[in-house]
Amino acid sequence: MKTKYLSSILVLFLLTLAIGCVAPIAPLVTRVIDGDTIEVDIDGTIYKVRYIGLDAPELDDKQAEFCALAQEATRYNRQLVEGKTVRLEKDISETDKYERLLRYVYVGDTFVNAELVRQGLAWAEAYEPDIKYQDYLEELETEARQAGRGLWAPTLSPR
Repeated sequence: MKTKYLSSILVLFLLTLAIGCVAPIAPLVTRVIDGDTIEVDIDGTIYKVRYIGLDAPELDDKQAEFCALAQEATRYNRQLVEGKTVRLEKDISETDKYERLLRYVYVGDTFVNAELVRQGLAWAEAYEPDIKYQDYLEELETEARQAGRGLWAPTLSPR
């Protein structure tokens, strides 16, 4: 009788432990909104995520060359993340004034925020207090500027 009782307790303990160890589902990118904003599904809830530390051209920009770059930034962002699971890293702030999650985004080893700046498809832009990687992003912007990539192409006028 005592053995049966102990066996039942052990089984319950192991079940409780197994349930508690289930890892949360990794965020899945369900939609790319533009060059610096995506939507992710986290455990069945959809969240908008705004990349920290950068600003990409807007799709409705009146300057034709910036509108074209906005389309390119959106396309490249889509290529990097759409339909993929991502890792989201928070800095200080949880959300912005539009209730978007503020995050650094990774696909595998690719730091998406940095890749967009490195390609010249976004400006490095500090938004206090979320500046953990700002020096790095600014270095990448300088590299893109010196190489004449994207926003820094010789044919574009500065912002």
